[in-house]
Amino acid sequence: MIHLLDWPSLIFVLSFILLSASAWLGSRYLSKYRDEDTDSVFDLGVIQTATLTLLGLIIGFTFSMAITRYDLRQTLEESEANAIGTEYLRADLLPAKSAVHTKALLMQYLDQRIAFYTTRGDDQKEALRNQTEIAQMALWNEILPFIKTQNGATSALIASGMNDVLNSEGYTQAAWWNRIPIAAWCLMVAIAVFANALVGYGAHDFKKNRGLFLIFPLIVSVAFFLIADIDSPTRGIIRIKAHNLLSLQTSLQAQQNSIPPSLSH
Repeated sequence: MIHLLDWPSLIFVLSFILLSASAWLGSRYLSKYRDEDTDSVFDLGVIQTATLTLLGLIIGFTFSMAITRYDLRQTLEESEANAIGTEYLRADLLPAKSAVHTKALLMQYLDQRIAFYTTRGDDQKEALRNQTEIAQMALWNEILPFIKTQNGATSALIASGMNDVLNSEGYTQAAWWNRIPIAAWCLMVAIAVFANALVGYGAHDFKKNRGLFLIFPLIVSVAFFLIADIDSPTRGIIRIKAHNLLSLQTSLQAQQNSIPPSLSH
């Protein structure tokens, strides 16, 4: 189910087929139990209205959950860029040789973090995650000798900055794993199925107006597609762009190019 939710287009197709079939089944098999008297028609209208209202509320709440998660991922991308940029500046507080190595490692790490936002394949993402863990260990090991031998505000500042760099990656990964619960999807789909069945049940001439009765399944399927697309961090059309990390990369590269070769060693 988790892997299915990573493909919003497939969610749209399957939802449209399921909901259209629900409307057809409601018209084909349930409508024969419908009474045509005025009270029954009124009661059916009340039930349809209540069900459609509930479906709209559930879709709205689920959409809000997806938007909240999307906004959080955007915020964490900005925080990660700030943490890397800050530690890059603090690296100047290290001894010259260690400062050069730390800055080089941070640039490599920055490249990996940018790739995190563009890599889609599961195998590639797993390989990238392994590379990121190795880079994090190398960064920590690079500053560790200085921290152990120097007691004071400078070493604490460098250690704190590197800790922010490493933690920000963990927060970002946790946010990407935090998806809309499966139970919420199941509840929303179940209500949508019943709502479409009720629409078909209340139809007076489903065959004649078949195209008209497909509009509601289509609208709900589009809503499901939009929710799945926003909630899917890697395979959706609406994805998080690493604008802040790319801007930081450009800035640091320009800074490196402006340093005379004699001062960069």
